[in-house]
Amino acid sequence: MKTTAPPDPNTRKPKFCPPPKACDAHCHIFGPAAKFPYAKDAAYWPPDAPFEGLQKLHSILGIERAVIVHASCHGADMRVTLDGIARSGGRYRGTAIVDESFSERQFQQMHDGGIRAVRFNFVKHLGGRPDMQLFDRTVARLKEMGWHLILHLDSNDLAEFRKKLEAIPVPMVIDHMGRVKTADGLDQEPFKVLLGFMKNPNFWVKICGAERVSSMGPPFTDAVPFARALIEAAPDRILWGTDWPHPNVGKHMPNDGDLVDLFPRMVPEPELQVKILVDNPARLYGF
Repeated sequence: MKTTAPPDPNTRKPKFCPPPKACDAHCHIFGPAAKFPYAKDAAYWPPDAPFEGLQKLHSILGIERAVIVHASCHGADMRVTLDGIARSGGRYRGTAIVDESFSERQFQQMHDGGIRAVRFNFVKHLGGRPDMQLFDRTVARLKEMGWHLILHLDSNDLAEFRKKLEAIPVPMVIDHMGRVKTADGLDQEPFKVLLGFMKNPNFWVKICGAERVSSMGPPFTDAVPFARALIEAAPDRILWGTDWPHPNVGKHMPNDGDLVDLFPRMVPEPELQVKILVDNPARLYGF
């Protein structure tokens, strides 16, 4: 079983002050494993990063709202995410991972508990693409629920699944700028496909994961032109998040304060900062 590194415990207070009701639209809660065990068949087991750790992080960063992205290490056991939402006093929403066993009643219970999306992982090092029959059945169910899809893709998946994704009738949020590689430039085919998706009103994208797409390492400024191009393509359908506690991050564990200070380099305009950090997530998640 692969274990992953813990986040940087010394979060720096960012110079950038997020606007009131700013939302971290991509973060995780892991464990504690003694209460919320990791899935036996998970691709990785992370160190505990519980609700209290996320609360402390957001206090330092000046962030009031969050979307807890239920992670694959907890499998389809939704208890950890539902617990975090319930303890947040209305400030958190969440996304789900589902399997064949989920009933209409369970979907309704998740909705009542603040879940608004189902996430599917296509990334190879996390187990690769999902059961596409389950995927199709879930999409039909999401339309009925008024939920959306979260898609964690490798960059080559963007072109491979282009036609399938363009035909999906519910909103989709693509994680981490499609995990494109900055070294391949703005003219690389995966990024051109991603920009093309943004002409379709069903597509959203998260301009987070700078540490995942960067080829240069800290402070990950080579990700800024990619984020900027996406913002200019569809400013009303952009989200941002920390990705705390950064599971499977690779060589460079980021400091979350530094990631917050990278945001105004992507988005220097105050009105766009409010749109991306406050208005867009409020609209999609119903804050």
